[in-house]
Amino acid sequence: MVGVKMAAAAAAASIRERQTVALKRMLNFNVPHVKNSTGEPVWKVLIYDRFGQDIISPLLSVKELRDMGITLHLLLHSDRDPIPDVPAVYFVMPTEENIDRMCQDLRNQLYESYYLNFISAISRSKLEDIANAALAASAVTQVAKVFDQYLNFITLEDDMFVLCNQNKELVSYRAINRPDITDTEMETVMDTIVDSLFCFFVTLGAVPIIRCSRGTAAEMVAVKLDKKLRENLRDARNSLFTGDTLGAGQFSFQRPLLVLVDRNIDLATPLHHTWTYQALVHDVLDFHLNRVNLEESSGVENSPAGARPKRKNKKSYDLTPVDKFWQKHKGSPFPEVAESVQQELESYRAQEDEVKRLKSIMGLEGEDEGAISMLSDNTAKLTSAVSSLPELLEKKRLIDLHTNVATAVLEHIKARKLDVYFEYEEKIMSKTTLDKSLLDIISDPDAGTPEDKMRLFLIYYISAQQAPSEADLEQYKKALTDAGCNLNPLQYIKQWKAFAKMASAPASYGNTTTKPMGLLSRVMNTGSQFVMEGVKNLVLKQQNLPVTRILDNLMEMKSNPETDDYRYFDPKMLRGNDSSVPRNKNPFQEGKQGKHILYGCSELFNATQFIKQLSQLGQK
Repeated sequence: MVGVKMAAAAAAASIRERQTVALKRMLNFNVPHVKNSTGEPVWKVLIYDRFGQDIISPLLSVKELRDMGITLHLLLHSDRDPIPDVPAVYFVMPTEENIDRMCQDLRNQLYESYYLNFISAISRSKLEDIANAALAASAVTQVAKVFDQYLNFITLEDDMFVLCNQNKELVSYRAINRPDITDTEMETVMDTIVDSLFCFFVTLGAVPIIRCSRGTAAEMVAVKLDKKLRENLRDARNSLFTGDTLGAGQFSFQRPLLVLVDRNIDLATPLHHTWTYQALVHDVLDFHLNRVNLEESSGVENSPAGARPKRKNKKSYDLTPVDKFWQKHKGSPFPEVAESVQQELESYRAQEDEVKRLKSIMGLEGEDEGAISMLSDNTAKLTSAVSSLPELLEKKRLIDLHTNVATAVLEHIKARKLDVYFEYEEKIMSKTTLDKSLLDIISDPDAGTPEDKMRLFLIYYISAQQAPSEADLEQYKKALTDAGCNLNPLQYIKQWKAFAKMASAPASYGNTTTKPMGLLSRVMNTGSQFVMEGVKNLVLKQQNLPVTRILDNLMEMKSNPETDDYRYFDPKMLRGNDSSVPRNKNPFQEGKQGKHILYGCSELFNATQFIKQLSQLGQK
């Protein structure tokens, strides 16, 4: 995660539910969507740009869109044929290019009527452009509704959102930290982030109290967001935070706290090798907006000698909250996941065998009473088994999905010795005694890729109480170069550390570490899908990362040198206050339910993408 990271104590309904409800309302011509309505939906087409596609795809499946009456969903800038007897719902950013294309659609009379929904608020001048185009095309009566939806963010989970996916290089860590960025460019970056955060809180239906660190990009965002929220609240008639917008938010015990932090407070965590299922999938596979793409080898065993190898099949799987196995195990250590997949498979086979057994018993011969009573008893059992068949088939689909995904992850773990990297980095970050020399791992040709070695060394360099001597550093650089590493990321981290004067006060990661356990017996047996031989079964201990500590201090209103200097903004105070003294003295939590945390980031990247950004920043 990069740039600006958010956490908030929020109301009962999750942000995922709220954004989904808003989208369904929009697709229902901006009328609340009733779940169990018996009437047929109005058939319509959905026209979106890439931004709209990214917002909708993690929340609504193709089937759900069809249930809402969406017969076609097309990109705005694709070649589209006229469908003159069908209404069109547009969901796009209010950009010059998009407005021009929508005006062109009006002139070409593509659809029966037009419901124009803008992801972010449209300016008055652009609205006038649409009005002029509608007048010129004699299509004023066909433009049924124009709405600002304030949905400019992507919700990936109940408690996680991303501000940007398209053009994310605009708000990337590199964009904010490159030395040649101009003031105008920085303003554009900050405005982009603020617009998304404003949309987030409109959808949440609550005005936050804002805390941020001083002298960082986070502070610039906080100042601008505070101003934008205050301006909206000042106009009571048109405020977006009154009336039914609040929804379930009005039942919340207190307002949410928004904590804005800069990625520079913790550069080690994004580089850290991972050990939980979801984190590993994101780290080693092609995982994007809740979809994982796998390449599966078709195999060569049936190919004649000298034949070309068969092309690899590409498969995509959606890992969503609907997937119960994913929801239950995404935070589990990987060996536990492998064991759980195996257990699910055995349970499925047992159920399948029971159905087969009952079917064979149904062919009983003989007329005696025992056979007849046995038959009627088994008929009831078989009827029950058959009625649960859809559930059984869904179970099988999920088992196949997670078998394929977990197998792909396991291949990476074994080929790159990721368990060794994870355990070693945990020890570095928690200041535990190291049982092996760092040079030995870097120099081991069988342990990891050049990128793995560079990640490990950067974590060591960032976490070190004292920077290595020039002689030691030269020795490490030689070993890294010999291992095929690009040294540009190290060059940037050196500059960053010198500039931030971090050498005397590196980020603290707590004193906990992982514990190796005995190898799992179940997943070691030969009947298992996953042969974990040689892979350590590491049990996770809770790490107290910098962001977690900062959030805890601010939510509990604790005094701590790490957060005492954080600025305080309350947009509901009509006079802008520049005080760092909190007006609210109560801890932030959701009543009796305890804390409810939402995490967000300006862009979501994995270690490979982060290393690439560090490399670009370190280029001379």
